[in-house]
Amino acid sequence: MSPTLKAQKLYIPLLTSDVVTSLSKGTLPKPLNRLKRDTINSGKRSMKFAEGVQFVPGALSRPEQEKILGEIRRAVADVPLFVPEMPGTGRPFSVRMTNLGPLGWVSDRAGGYRYQAFHPVTARPWPPLPALLEQIWRDHGDYPHPPEACLVNFYDATARMGLHQDRDEETFDAPVVSVSLGDSCRFRIGGLKRSDPTRSFVLSSGDVLVLGGASRLAFHGVDRIMPGTSTLLPQGGRINLTLRRVTRPPA
Repeated sequence: MSPTLKAQKLYIPLLTSDVVTSLSKGTLPKPLNRLKRDTINSGKRSMKFAEGVQFVPGALSRPEQEKILGEIRRAVADVPLFVPEMPGTGRPFSVRMTNLGPLGWVSDRAGGYRYQAFHPVTARPWPPLPALLEQIWRDHGDYPHPPEACLVNFYDATARMGLHQDRDEETFDAPVVSVSLGDSCRFRIGGLKRSDPTRSFVLSSGDVLVLGGASRLAFHGVDRIMPGTSTLLPQGGRINLTLRRVTRPPA
């Protein structure tokens, strides 16, 4: 095991204790969650996006969100959240993550950004993709081949994600399909160059966002988390699930 992985292992007890508790069950009634959500989401359906961007607010019902959450909770117990690191510098990300599916995305100082079939700390294989997530891919991805990876990113109230492109895959023919759970966030999207103009909007629990076609490599990121905007996670925070096809499908 490399020094990087040993250092990451120190994070594991803290990550699994607080986040697994948050992934247990809601404690406030649904109407409160709906009231806050409707206030934030007003005007979303009239927004226009670049070609290849598909935004589906409220795609998942509360029971569907809770079902996915249960799957994630079980997965975290087996492949705990870890803190990825920037290549070269070893600077830790502000998000904590794990993966589902045949392949998982990881990053550390020595190996950089990459996909692999096992957890970088425990070396255990990633759990399989839940059927509901595969169905979301079929419903919104418009792609004939199944996803191979689901990144599970947990954002606490202070976490951010700078502008970046998802380009570690072998092919960009398949879209990236993301699902938001928990607290809302201010999401930012730009063009194919980092210097292109950007716009921001709110992603809330149950929303689905697809980047495909001409926008598959659009720069995007998370400006901030909006604490207290969802009751799905009792202790707050946001989970983003990102479904991706990694390898080129067979001819």
